[in-house]
Amino acid sequence: MSVPLIAIVGRPNVGKSTFFNRVLSQRQAIVDSTEGITRDRIYGETEWCGQNLRFIDTGGFIPEDTDVFNSAVRQQAQLAIEEAGLIIFMVDGKQEITSSDITLSQFVRESKSPYLLVINKCDTLNHDIQGQKFYELGMGEPIMISALNGRMSGNLLDKILDKLGLEVSSINQEPHKNLRLAIVGMPNVGKSSLTNALLKREQTIVTPIAGTTRDSIDSYVKWHGNEITLVDTAGLRKLSKIKDKIEYYSTVRTQNAILGCDLALVLIDAEKGFGKQDKSIIDQVINKGKALIIIVNKWDTINKTTNTMRDFKQEIRFQFKELDYYPILFLSAKTKQRINKVLEIAWEVYQRSKNMIPTNKLNVLIERIMIENPPPSERGKVVRVNYAVQVHKQPVVIALFANYPKLIKTPYRRYIMNQIRNNFSLVGIPIRLSLRKK
Repeated sequence: MSVPLIAIVGRPNVGKSTFFNRVLSQRQAIVDSTEGITRDRIYGETEWCGQNLRFIDTGGFIPEDTDVFNSAVRQQAQLAIEEAGLIIFMVDGKQEITSSDITLSQFVRESKSPYLLVINKCDTLNHDIQGQKFYELGMGEPIMISALNGRMSGNLLDKILDKLGLEVSSINQEPHKNLRLAIVGMPNVGKSSLTNALLKREQTIVTPIAGTTRDSIDSYVKWHGNEITLVDTAGLRKLSKIKDKIEYYSTVRTQNAILGCDLALVLIDAEKGFGKQDKSIIDQVINKGKALIIIVNKWDTINKTTNTMRDFKQEIRFQFKELDYYPILFLSAKTKQRINKVLEIAWEVYQRSKNMIPTNKLNVLIERIMIENPPPSERGKVVRVNYAVQVHKQPVVIALFANYPKLIKTPYRRYIMNQIRNNFSLVGIPIRLSLRKK
């Protein structure tokens, strides 16, 4: 069976190349706010739900322009439409309908090829509402997406499969089972060295120069029959210290790597100690709801006494109290000291993060807490938590139903979270409470 061909057409600067790059998961087409960057047809192939799809990115179509270059671009777009099995007609959701949109929509409808009307730059629900005006084009129900941040892009790909009459392959119906580990930290803390040590080969470039890794790099390792993806990332600096565009985009990709991982390994340089930027990086991981293990690297370079490791842990946890509940490993990626512990503990934390706390056991704990240490009364009102249930995992979100939820203060919330952690072994896993009225 031949691979379906999907042409992306529209007037200039509506986001065709941005969407093309997103579905291909690579920066194949140049993207810039300047009109007319894409002139030729650009082909790229991707896989979605077990089906291979080939996309054509076309230049901005300006029907009424007689300029030689624009005429050539228009011809290329027309050729793409003729050879495509499906047309994605893309418009800008932040702008009004233009005469070019109207002319091109008519051209697409008359092509006799199946098509989808896609409203790009719908970054929020408000933009979705604004996009309703494009019903006037007479192309059926529009699909609202944001190619830039990926919003609803997966829905569009599902619609493409449906429009082409392609079935979702059963191989992709299985839930994601592999552990995805993001290795993050400041520049030159040993992220690439750790990656290479875990892979047992020189997969990534390692130099003493800060910032050698400019992009997030995926590698795969088998551990006790389980496939683990290691994501080596660029070093994270303070935004004020970022000097150029390349470094900025490297930082963005690292942020995305954290967002897309199951668990983050945050590396700290043992020689430099635990600093403000280390705390900031850990904050980012926890705020994104990701499981976390702290790795103190270069431990081989430290002059140690009996209590050196204990004192280092105490210093970290003194500066960041929440880290009492996250594993801290001391190792040397260079000498491979304690390197075997990393994947072992990561897998344990990952497996725990996928479990749901039984509701009956959770409520037994809450009942005991209410008896032994109830929340303090506020303004003469007796505060009581009546019921609890886990409503989400990765991160763990516990819904607490109380008679006066707004009167439960932060210290008591932390107390409940710590009790839950201790009773259900949620080490390394972020917990969030959702207080609700009952």
